[in-house]
Amino acid sequence: MSAGFSFSPRLVLSCPFLSLGRLGTRAMVYYMSTTIVAAVLGVILVLLIHPGNPKLKARLGEGNKNDEVSSLDAFFDLIRNLFPENLVQACFQQIQTVTKKVQVFPDVPEPTDQGNSTVDDFLEVVNATVAPEPMYVTKKGLEFKGGMNVLGLIGFFIAFGIAMGKMGEQARLMLEFFNILNEIVMKLVTMIMYSPLGIACLICGKIIAIKDLEVVARQLGMYMVTVIIGLIIHGAIFLPLLYFVIVRKNPFSFFGGIFQAWITALGTASSAGTLPVTFRCLEENLGIDKRVTRFVLPVGATINMDGTALYEAVAAIFIAQMNGIQLDGGQIVTVSLTATLASVGAASIPSAGLVTMLLILTAVGLPTQDISLLVAVDWLLDRMRTSVNVVGDSFGAGIVYHLSKAELESLDAHHGHHEDIELTKTQSLYDDLKNHRENNSNQCVYAAHNSVLVDECKVHFTFMDIETCI
Repeated sequence: MSAGFSFSPRLVLSCPFLSLGRLGTRAMVYYMSTTIVAAVLGVILVLLIHPGNPKLKARLGEGNKNDEVSSLDAFFDLIRNLFPENLVQACFQQIQTVTKKVQVFPDVPEPTDQGNSTVDDFLEVVNATVAPEPMYVTKKGLEFKGGMNVLGLIGFFIAFGIAMGKMGEQARLMLEFFNILNEIVMKLVTMIMYSPLGIACLICGKIIAIKDLEVVARQLGMYMVTVIIGLIIHGAIFLPLLYFVIVRKNPFSFFGGIFQAWITALGTASSAGTLPVTFRCLEENLGIDKRVTRFVLPVGATINMDGTALYEAVAAIFIAQMNGIQLDGGQIVTVSLTATLASVGAASIPSAGLVTMLLILTAVGLPTQDISLLVAVDWLLDRMRTSVNVVGDSFGAGIVYHLSKAELESLDAHHGHHEDIELTKTQSLYDDLKNHRENNSNQCVYAAHNSVLVDECKVHFTFMDIETCI
């Protein structure tokens, strides 16, 4: 937890809020711009390649229908997760709206006790004694599901960091605590979790779990190719080109510095789980200021989902093509905008894009049950889009650091000048006190020389003396 969210205390204690606002503005402009470009790229590719075919729907069959889930429930779940009830629980669980079918028994009318019974009354009593058929009603409730509540943790630690920033030097001890805890967690993660053998085992386990890899590749092959081509264009061409245009440095040297973070994201399929490795790659390999990485990366892991936006745009139009539905220009624009917004709300955990796909399909009136048809290949595409998300966060940190470097250096120079002034004042005070002590000692010696009885010669300093010296 501290590895991903220790940015706030350090940042707000070392940066004024004006610089923090400029840093956040640059980061948000980068996030939204690249996410929109990714969604538009996905729409263009899926329209050009046209991987969906109505005959494919006949081979795949109908998906699992779930009409009880609504986009409004998903939106309210985001709001609920933003304010977690328990901070420790938010590290491994998040709240989610679920539907359950509850059995309800109809009321059985009691037979009337009358002296003269008719045939109708007799039949009514017989029918009442027969066990009625069970009836089910759907009820909604809230349950905690497995997965880190990244949105809630981000919200809490932003508020926590702002409060620490207002406390100033009083919060210095807490700052050092989080810094040390962060270093310990990063060393543990490096030693245990993210070894190359562990990443290989994660990927092999997913491949073995597929029942018939050949059938899946033959049925959804073009869909996979479309998504992969889009991710390669965005992650290997557009983002490096954007970095080169703004920073004027070799983007592939930059990518070499974050290669371990990219491999880790490919194996874990989690942006949040890759954060400790991304921190180390950017700070140690590329020398990016911690004040930038501790702000840009945790926020980017939550809202900067370039790969997810591209994937969701392709998946939505693929489902429309598979069902023989022609989307007009307005619906295509809606898919692009909704994919951008839905990717912002997606959690940085594995397969979170499938959940937010519901918002896009509902917005353009596409069948939501077809989402289940894409689960068979989501294990691979999820890893690839997560790796693009991490690359986008890293390039964003490099761009924001380049644009904010002059301000950070000016801020460091200002703090250094202020510390020099404080050191000069302290040295001057020490010299004045030393001279004061020597003058008093000389007076004591002079009094003893003239046979003046002095019981004790003590020098007492008060705050008034210190102010007089200054």
